[in-house]
Amino acid sequence: MSTLPLTFFSVISTRAPFSFSHKSSSPSFSSSSVPFQRLELFRSISKTTTTRSFSSVFYPLKAKAMSELVQDKESGVAAAGSIGSGRPEVEHSRTFLDARSEQELLSGIRMEVEAGRLHPNVAAGLEEFYQNYRNAVFQSGDSTADEIVLSNMAVVFDRMLLDVEDPFVFEPYHKALREPFDYYMFGQNYIRPLIDFRNSYVGNLSLFNEIEEKLKQGHNVVLISNHQTEADPAVIALLLEKTNPHIAENLIYVAGDRVITDPLCKPFSMGRNLICVYSKKHMYDVPELAEMKRKANIRSLKEMALLLRGGSKIVWIAPSGGRDRPDPVTEEWYPAPFDSSSVDNMRRLIEHSGAPGHIHPLALLCYDIMPPPLQVEKEIGEKRMMTFHGAGLSVAPKISLPEIAAGCEKSEEDKDVYTQAVYKSVTEQYNVLKSAIHGKQGLEASTAGVSLSQPWN
Repeated sequence: MSTLPLTFFSVISTRAPFSFSHKSSSPSFSSSSVPFQRLELFRSISKTTTTRSFSSVFYPLKAKAMSELVQDKESGVAAAGSIGSGRPEVEHSRTFLDARSEQELLSGIRMEVEAGRLHPNVAAGLEEFYQNYRNAVFQSGDSTADEIVLSNMAVVFDRMLLDVEDPFVFEPYHKALREPFDYYMFGQNYIRPLIDFRNSYVGNLSLFNEIEEKLKQGHNVVLISNHQTEADPAVIALLLEKTNPHIAENLIYVAGDRVITDPLCKPFSMGRNLICVYSKKHMYDVPELAEMKRKANIRSLKEMALLLRGGSKIVWIAPSGGRDRPDPVTEEWYPAPFDSSSVDNMRRLIEHSGAPGHIHPLALLCYDIMPPPLQVEKEIGEKRMMTFHGAGLSVAPKISLPEIAAGCEKSEEDKDVYTQAVYKSVTEQYNVLKSAIHGKQGLEASTAGVSLSQPWN
């Protein structure tokens, strides 16, 4: 198995310090009109305790090699779903949870530096992180914005400090941690105040319902998607949490290595189901580690094959290998092109899983909330912009290879034609979301292929 030519691209890359860029929004809108769970919803913490991108690209795998991956039974209990179900809380500083004001919260950062538990550089990033989040949430016009910011950021700082004191190590397959602390709701509550639900839309809700039914019947589903921000998993889950909570909570993201190593990102990653990989873009940053990374990626692929073999799994992957960027000339945002090898290998995994499988194109528009830097950066520590803005999500009917590549003579041609068909669907859906949100056409932007709705209303 170790001879398989496998590598992955990165998916989510959340790094340190944020920088805020103001964008106008309606000051009269109150985000209290949408569901918001405050700090007490983290009550799954035991009362007895004191307490990058998401995407991936494979190199081509031979059909025989793919079949062998699926049949391999060497993996441990991770694929059975037992790893990551819980993490015992350890004794750690309550400096941030005890804060009752912004002044106390920010003073707590300095206290932790003086106590030697936080590095000064990390502390500086946390202060900027707080100010940027505060400014973005206040754009919503919510009368309780100060309460939202304080409660959310207190928990964010507490979780980050805990990971500094007791670092969490991710398995190749990481199952979202829901107890004794609910990291999933932690991430939901953090991103929720940044979404302008009044100007957000879901495309083809009925297809999401059909997908949920297929999952209950034991089918596997792969969502081939573009990738916009570090907040993509939370945005997807928030737009679906009312109508399709099963998808929102059980979606598995193929995630790059930075999402599980960056101290500002790890607590949010702990609340998502992940297949953890090393980024192809950063495979040779340290040449002597390249072979170790390749072997780790093979283990992760085996975990994915075993997961799919059990059926009823839904996987999200962004085969562009990173976040979308604007055109350098027009400054227009668009889905980055897909890597055909990545799409083809996901299709092969589905085919060899032994369970019925479906591949659906998924479009996501949310870059305004937390846009990436204009260029891909090698070093961890990118500056971020955050703002309160509408977001959009749309899914299209499944696309099967026989229907698309019937006239192709070579398998390599099949792969490219299929990938282009998936990418075309994602782009078409994206343009509808763009018209609805940026073009301010709202529900009127719906087309014959994309029916928009706001299921939270």
